[in-house]
Amino acid sequence: MNPKFSICVYCGSRPGRDPRFTQLATHVGRWIGSHGGQLVYGGGNNGLMGTVADATLAAGGRVVGVIPHALVEREFAKLDCTELHKVDTMHQRKQMMAERSDIFLALPGGIGTLEELFEVWTWRQLGYHDKPIGVLNAGGYFDALLAFLAGSVDQGFMGDWQMDLVRVGSDPDALLEALVDARGTGAAGLGLDQI
Repeated sequence: MNPKFSICVYCGSRPGRDPRFTQLATHVGRWIGSHGGQLVYGGGNNGLMGTVADATLAAGGRVVGVIPHALVEREFAKLDCTELHKVDTMHQRKQMMAERSDIFLALPGGIGTLEELFEVWTWRQLGYHDKPIGVLNAGGYFDALLAFLAGSVDQGFMGDWQMDLVRVGSDPDALLEALVDARGTGAAGLGLDQI
């Protein structure tokens, strides 16, 4: 059965100190699986990454993991994914994740999560894709980052239109529904294969 949507989730390979982050990842995974969706993620079994994948599978969803060979042991590759792709580089990992998804969502995480979020955000502003991007700001985790970005707008390094390319919400159900409703036609402009 083909999934109704395919959502790429970026999140921490650690659980974080607040147990609510794990609860959030579980909730997101259950939502994806129970709504007939497919999770695309970095293929790890640790932290929030493993949690969202486990919850998606348990709720009947498909899980596509993409992990570089060099991280298979370090991130404990999740071997029970519906599909597990082992690639050579981080660039291949991120490109495959982007190509297999029609939505992007960031949960709490560290520099890897932020790097992936900013990359797909940059790609969207440049017209490489028209897929919706969301930031799940539950518990105010991203408040400081969002304030910094608002300062970038105030200082003239970004425009409001760039901020409008990302949907921010604290209610996981409402944000996920909005992202699924807003998903576009896929790659636009130059195309993901030309990134």
